[in-house]
Amino acid sequence: MGIKEIEDTLKELTQSTKDEKKMKEKRFKYPFGKKVGKGQKKKNYITMIAIGENKTIDFKKYQIIDQSIMHEMIPRLATADCVLLDRKANPVIIQPSWSVEPFSPSKHFEESIEEGNNINGYKILMAKMESEKTNVKPKMGGAWKWIIGLGLAGLVIYAIMSGGGA
Repeated sequence: MGIKEIEDTLKELTQSTKDEKKMKEKRFKYPFGKKVGKGQKKKNYITMIAIGENKTIDFKKYQIIDQSIMHEMIPRLATADCVLLDRKANPVIIQPSWSVEPFSPSKHFEESIEEGNNINGYKILMAKMESEKTNVKPKMGGAWKWIIGLGLAGLVIYAIMSGGGA
C-alpha cells in the first residue's frame, strides 16, 4: 500500500463523515388524510391512534361530540385530559381497543409517582450523587495552613540568619 492509496482512503472516509453530518433526522409524518387541518381543529376534530389487540396501530380522524367519539360503533371518552398535542399543536388521542378510556398522561404521571418509578426521583438522586462525588476531596483546615505557613517562614528566617549559605 502506497502513500497515495492511504491518502485516497483517508479522503473517502472524511467525505463520508461529512455526508453523515449533513443528513437531517427524519421527522414523523402522519399517514395521508389522517392529519387534522386548521379548519378541522376549530370543528373539534382529532387524530386518534388506535392500538389493536395484536399491538398494531391505526390512524383515524374523528370529531369530538359531547366529550366522546364513536370508534367501531362504541362510544369512547375524549376529555381534555386525554388529548395530547404534537409539535405542531395537532390534537391526538391514543386509544387502546380494549378500553373505553384513552391514554391519559396526567393519570399515568400520578400512577408513576405512587408506584415510585417516576424519573423526577432519579434526577434528584443523580444530582445528590454528583454533588457528593465532587466533594470527596477533604478540605484542608485552617490550622494546617498556619502550621505550613509558619514552617516556611521559619525556614526563610533561618536562611537569612545563617548568611544565606554563601
